[in-house]
Amino acid sequence: MKIAITGGAGFIGANFVYYILEKYPEYDVICIDALTYAGNMETLESALADRRFVFRKADIADRTAICEIFEEHRPDVVVNFAAESHVDRSIENPELFLRTNILGTQVLLDACNKYSVKRFHQVSTDEVYGDLPLDRPDLMFTEERPLHASSPYSASKAGADLLVQAYYRTYGTPVTISRCSNNYGPFQFPEKLIPLMISNAMKNKPLPVYGKGENVRDWLYVEDHCTAIDLIIHKGRPGEVYNIGGNNERTNLEVVRTIVRILGRSENLITFVKDRPGHDLRYAIDASKIRKEMGWEPRTGFEEGLKRTIEWYISNQQWIEHVTSGEYQGYYARMYENR
Repeated sequence: MKIAITGGAGFIGANFVYYILEKYPEYDVICIDALTYAGNMETLESALADRRFVFRKADIADRTAICEIFEEHRPDVVVNFAAESHVDRSIENPELFLRTNILGTQVLLDACNKYSVKRFHQVSTDEVYGDLPLDRPDLMFTEERPLHASSPYSASKAGADLLVQAYYRTYGTPVTISRCSNNYGPFQFPEKLIPLMISNAMKNKPLPVYGKGENVRDWLYVEDHCTAIDLIIHKGRPGEVYNIGGNNERTNLEVVRTIVRILGRSENLITFVKDRPGHDLRYAIDASKIRKEMGWEPRTGFEEGLKRTIEWYISNQQWIEHVTSGEYQGYYARMYENR
């Protein structure tokens, strides 16, 4: 089996690369990444030593480059993690998100049709559903909920999901979609909430929290997300959408306070900053469909997963320093272009 993993130098994609290489010794992995600000070749350093792993630098919206990669490697399965994913960045530059997240997905779908790929899996987000009120804890996102985007980022992901479903209906492309809650774990880019708070707290720097910190998210440990995608690409029904949730709802303030407590820092580091435009109130995933069809359950409780994540960041401070300094962007040149 050959699996092409797009966005494999990013946070979730890299974790999935390592998950597949470890679980399936007979599988080959073709990693495709444009190496933008969140793509980090240092993250893939161990994978590069594996003869079953191949890296190709390419933008998924570059049709010529993608077709050349598919022509050379003929993947059986494509898992698309590649996306512009930070809400704040999407507010500043919506066009980039539309190009990568929608047009890039179209290029991949066309390549899958041309080269008879057996399964295309689109990694989406619970943000395509909009948000839920804080005073209705009984309400959760199901796969049947209408899409209702709140930001250019979530609108671009919703557009990509609709395109994937249209290709299934129009062309019979063998597709699946997963919509996950907020991920956390090793290799996450430090602008996201949990790694930012860990990194700042370790240095006793201020911990900026939007608004009053009342926004609620369901947190999913990245390894649990990988196990769910693994099941979907092997057992999921073509054309179906599967929600993946962690059953770990927390307010942003609760998350930050937990990090402060585990690291033994003072809550005086917490500072409240002006909320961002259109900030969704609450996300909550109903993952009963994947549980019933494939027996998947998240295995990692939030406290346990957060401790593992903090331990990883403490043990990999050089990785953090390289990312925050921008030094990681020179890694590809040192490894490839100057040889």
